[in-house]
Amino acid sequence: MDSFIADDGEIIRFRDDGEGLPLILLHGWTSTHRDWNPFIDTLAGRYRVLRWDARAHGGHPLRTGTVATVERMARDLDNLMSQLGLREVTLIGHSMGALTLWQYLRDFGSARAAAAVIIDQSPKLVTDDGWDKGIYGDFDWQRNAVFMRALERDFAEAVLRLVADGLDPRARRRYLDNGDGIATVRQRIRRLAPKPLIDCWASLTAADYRDVLPAIDVPVLLVHGGRSNFYTVDTAAYVRDAIRDARLEVYEDVDHSPHLWRADRFIDDLLAFLASRLPATSAETG
Repeated sequence: MDSFIADDGEIIRFRDDGEGLPLILLHGWTSTHRDWNPFIDTLAGRYRVLRWDARAHGGHPLRTGTVATVERMARDLDNLMSQLGLREVTLIGHSMGALTLWQYLRDFGSARAAAAVIIDQSPKLVTDDGWDKGIYGDFDWQRNAVFMRALERDFAEAVLRLVADGLDPRARRRYLDNGDGIATVRQRIRRLAPKPLIDCWASLTAADYRDVLPAIDVPVLLVHGGRSNFYTVDTAAYVRDAIRDARLEVYEDVDHSPHLWRADRFIDDLLAFLASRLPATSAETG
């Protein structure tokens, strides 16, 4: 993997494939750059594709004492683009990656950005009396506190339960069946250092990007799972309506990772969006 040194001295690892206008792919919490592997052959034939292991992710131990907050990850993203001299970037964020994207736009603006893709995310994860479009529709501060205590007791099992206890009963059945897929994910998560990721979760659940959405001045593609474990279609519609230039694609009957469940459709939707929204040079490279 390639790497760069962030402005606090942390080493951030990433992969860099293809040529052309740049796409930066931002993965979700506890995940890695490998989540994007199914798309690289197609995308790297048309664009320059960069995908990182976010700070505290990918099994890379931290070398600094800096907490992996969403603000710090957004700064890492700015460091990456600045050090590589990237402009006209399309930012593609799934789950935590979408929050990082929104934080980046809040802190650094869109001067380097050409477009954005948001995959199955709410601008505010924790719910309250005036906000029911976060996790499950009823994941309030008390419920989040219970979850964080569960993370401290058994990190891997708590992460699996977060998915299993969501809006899609099929995820619950998969968890209870405890088949090879669940066992593989459990083993992968158990190899991670819990404390940095718990600190990261605390930052993610403290964030609120509802004020960022109306200020976004680049075109946005929204991709939402019609049976998302975490967010209803009403949440996706809220995000679409709050952004001045946003198109929503709902992938019916799939969960929080619609791009992985419907990879062929996601590629088609993404390439069509990029061809229609980016400068003419992108179409020429495609």
